[in-house]
Formats: sequence, C-alpha cells, structure tokens
Amino acid sequence: MEKIIIQTKEAPAPIGPYNQAILAGETLYVSGQIALDAHSGEMINENITEETHQVMKNLEAILSEAGLNFSNVVKCSIFVKNMGDFATINEAYGQYFMSNPPARETVEVSRLPKDVNVEISCIAVK
Repeated sequence: MEKIIIQTKEAPAPIGPYNQAILAGETLYVSGQIALDAHSGEMINENITEETHQVMKNLEAILSEAGLNFSNVVKCSIFVKNMGDFATINEAYGQYFMSNPPARETVEVSRLPKDVNVEISCIAVK
C-alpha cells in the first residue's frame, strides 16, 4: 500500500517529527491539531470556543488538501486539559458535523503541546 504525505500551508506546520496527515489507501490519518494560526503563527486561544474553532479550521484545511471534508470523517479524538470545558468544546465541534457525526472519544490530559486547552485528530475515508 502506498503512503502519501498530505501537507498544506493553510494549517500549521508540524512542530516535531510527524506529518500533518498520511493517506494510506482510502484512509486519511490526520495528526492532532491545535489552535495555531498557520498564517500569523499566533495561538488563537482567548477562549475555548475560539480555540476549538481554530482547531477545526486547521483540520478542515488538511482534509481539503486531501480532497475531503468533514463528511468524510469517521473518527475523532479530542484531548482536553479541562473536562469542565467539554460542553463548550462540544458545541463548537458540533457545528462542523451537523448530520451523521463521526465516532469519537474525549480524554482529559494533564498537558498538551504549547500548553493549549484542546487538541483534535481525525481519521477520514474517501
């Protein structure tokens, strides 16, 4: 099976030894995204709603580069620093999956890269 690296300047560049996404066959594996604005290099995190929307925009840019969109997503993993933010994150996240949302888990963790409050990864199929 061929492994294709997906890379776009519309989402933040990786901050470690990984790629934004890998297309393996018909499946796209998207690395966890944080609320870093790809153009300004600034963290968009004045509040958890804004932060979540920026994460979703970064995911959307990577999906788009692979010729996909949120309707192709079959699984998301959400990592949060504070489970108390769950309802607010869920509300923002839900705006991107208006029908047939993917499978998902949400896990509280003690710390995330660059001390963000939320990180989301996804798996999508063509």
